[in-house]
Amino acid sequence: MSHAYDVIVIGLGGMGSAAAHHLSARGARVLGLEKFGPVHNRGSSHGGSRITRQSYFEDPAYVPLLLRAYELYGELERASGRQIAILGGGVMVGRPETRTFAGSLRSAEQWGLAHEVLDAAEIRRRFPTLTPQDDEVALYERKAGLLRPENTVAAHLQLAGRQGAALQFDEPVTRWEPYRDGVRVHTAENTYTAGQLVMCPGAWAPRLLADVGVPFTIERQVMYWFEPKQGVEPFLPETHPIYIWEDAAGVQVYGFPAIDGPGLGAKVAFFRKGQVTTPETIDRTVHEDEVQAMADHMSGCVPDLPGTFLKAATCMYSTTPDEHFVIARHPAHPESVTVACGFSGHGFKFVPVVGEILADLALTGTTAHPIALFDPARLAAAPD
Repeated sequence: MSHAYDVIVIGLGGMGSAAAHHLSARGARVLGLEKFGPVHNRGSSHGGSRITRQSYFEDPAYVPLLLRAYELYGELERASGRQIAILGGGVMVGRPETRTFAGSLRSAEQWGLAHEVLDAAEIRRRFPTLTPQDDEVALYERKAGLLRPENTVAAHLQLAGRQGAALQFDEPVTRWEPYRDGVRVHTAENTYTAGQLVMCPGAWAPRLLADVGVPFTIERQVMYWFEPKQGVEPFLPETHPIYIWEDAAGVQVYGFPAIDGPGLGAKVAFFRKGQVTTPETIDRTVHEDEVQAMADHMSGCVPDLPGTFLKAATCMYSTTPDEHFVIARHPAHPESVTVACGFSGHGFKFVPVVGEILADLALTGTTAHPIALFDPARLAAAPD
């Protein structure tokens, strides 16, 4: 049967835009469908910055994918002319037994990644904006830094369009189904067919991928920007690193240098301290008590940061029970459907390599990249 497209990509945020680029770069006839406009702020790929790092405390199995992602950041910058990465260094701070520090050290040692272990005095000397407790340590990684999420999505869309992909915005998908030797996708405006479907639904995964068998949780998260007490000068990327900081109670915060100039502040947020929500019911208002809780926490570790509150923004994490991704052929439709979801919280740094993986799976059914950790079968309910 002849299809109008080789591949349809549902969702053109971080992962979907990268998939559209990599698929169209290989000559596939691609249709991308997006519920909102291009580079929107309604999902998980906005907020001006995302941390990137290689000494990965979540699991050393991620490191080979990160090494490839770093290569692809550079390729994307050169091809698009947009700034994607600012690699000014980063610290993973906590007591020696914390997951943030110990897990990062394990990955660095296992993969031979360049790193330094700093005691509290050395952290304070190297990075005067940070005030760790005497029993806290840090893993310093020079190649850590930040990514520009909006630029990354825009660059992938730019290249996909240049390569011939048809990108349809403000056209939400209502349903999809297997159709002969491929798939059929319905929107309010049209019906499309293709040989392959790539699904990158983000926080809409519980609805569009209910038959994958993964109990996704959608969480409301808040990002905050403060004008430091002494201005942004001490917080510039040349002197102030990205950081993930875990305290004695296991609470993690993460933060960034001031990258947008005077008056726009520096960004910080709690990591995985959100409220369960849905895309339809998320509270987009950030409340005074939330701002105060963020400022109070930061006053103990980055005391000059919470000078003046500037703004806040909400986003959504779509998370699996074990916090690992789902990247696989659809278990019920392995011949024609590929899924990528459950990334939020730590997925954006993988965007370009996930796009490459999704192109592999859609066009050849397999990939050379190590993705066994992301098989949804690991989360299937155990038999009674």
